[in-house]
Amino acid sequence: MTDIALPESLGYSLDQARARLRKALEDAERAQGTATLLAVSKTKPASLIRQAWQLGQREFGENYLQEALEKQTELADLDDIVWHFIGPLQSNKTRAVAENFDWVHSVERLKIAKRLSEQRPANLAPLNICLQVNISREASKSGVMPEEAIALAHDVAALPRLRLRGLMAIPAPAESFAAQRIPFAELRQLLTKLQAALPETQLDTLSMGMSDDLEAAISEGATLVRLGTAIFGARSNS
Repeated sequence: MTDIALPESLGYSLDQARARLRKALEDAERAQGTATLLAVSKTKPASLIRQAWQLGQREFGENYLQEALEKQTELADLDDIVWHFIGPLQSNKTRAVAENFDWVHSVERLKIAKRLSEQRPANLAPLNICLQVNISREASKSGVMPEEAIALAHDVAALPRLRLRGLMAIPAPAESFAAQRIPFAELRQLLTKLQAALPETQLDTLSMGMSDDLEAAISEGATLVRLGTAIFGARSNS
């Protein structure tokens, strides 16, 4: 591939995001490499994703299916890129997600999980799944209620073309670091319960923390942190 000039601002912001993650892990007395930076690239062009890939970023999160599929076509030569679907998922979108993504973070219903399992191509590795938990119990938020998560996890873990990996949450905004930690701690404790209930399942993932609360999430055990504006800048409204 021909080298192209990379925008200085992207290189700087990606370096800053990586530095934040390293420092958060250090402050939490966690080993470097125990959390992964997921670049949330929704509304950003494929050319910018390619540039981030050239800077060493491999994991990208998309919310909007049609937009993501167009980017995947344009970036098909990047065979080691890892695509995460992190947006709401309706039944009519499951086939395209099952066929084109490596991870889904937003499973909240058994019906959706069953469709993903049935529609995952046999030639692909099992689809990595996180259950989205409505950890702050907000009426406006998606996600399974915490008390219902273990039952859903049992059912999802039994599906043949899926690999249940852990939990995802988007807590309500909080003003202080201490307040931010509370829902992340609750999600971590819920994962611990799931690990005890499903000892044969590889439950190793906490997808939590974004640009405004990365440090609090890391302090409570996040393994995937989803950064969008901190890497790519403000999102387009178009």
